[in-house]
Amino acid sequence: MNAFLRNGFHVFERDARVLKWASAAADVARKVAQDPAMRAQWLRHQETWFVGVDALPNATDGAIANVPLAGPWEAQITPPRAWHKAQLSVVYEGYPLQDAGESDANHRFRIKRYAAHVDGILLEQGRRFLREPHAFVLGLPLGDSCASPLVVWPSSHVMMRASLRRAIGAAEPASIDLTDAYKAARAEVFAQIEPVEINARMGQSMLLHRHLLHGVAPWKAADTAPPEGRMVAYFRPQFEQVSDWLTQP
Repeated sequence: MNAFLRNGFHVFERDARVLKWASAAADVARKVAQDPAMRAQWLRHQETWFVGVDALPNATDGAIANVPLAGPWEAQITPPRAWHKAQLSVVYEGYPLQDAGESDANHRFRIKRYAAHVDGILLEQGRRFLREPHAFVLGLPLGDSCASPLVVWPSSHVMMRASLRRAIGAAEPASIDLTDAYKAARAEVFAQIEPVEINARMGQSMLLHRHLLHGVAPWKAADTAPPEGRMVAYFRPQFEQVSDWLTQP
């Protein structure tokens, strides 16, 4: 088993191809995050987080401003036939302020547990279901700030996947209420694994296993970032076959 599958994540060293793409993407991202319509749609937590799902206008081959998407992660993944528009996640000073309508309990979880989650398992009327069967998560920093970094629980994908597999069994994954299994597995991870902050900078890349528990750390008093905030582009392509979400390594 390689280190990525064992740990559930890998942070790649600075790469010239990644740096070139990230530099081009950062120029575009600054304009996107300042667009009034985009801000109205995506700003959360009293304007301390720009969520930006599918907000980066990259091409279907991943290129941005004619700069190709390429990097050292390619040896670890099977690329999608077409890349979706990347999420543009921007964190600003003070993150996370309590969002309108957010319960005190949810706000405490965001601060103390970094809103830890597995991507693609979404809330519907208070229950959780698999709605986006991501193949992996690829994060590309668009600046050198390490404010409010990505946080991961190393090897948590093993525990999360085992619990989710038991809950789903032979059923259609999207049909199963995963709430109880998900919460129990997450609590087990919190009890056994210490979280790790990933302080990646422009030119580096972060590859996460699809079942890895991860979140974002609150902004610390000593954190600094340029006026545009701490920006990261995230690619989260989905499997064409939902069953692959459970069966693939």
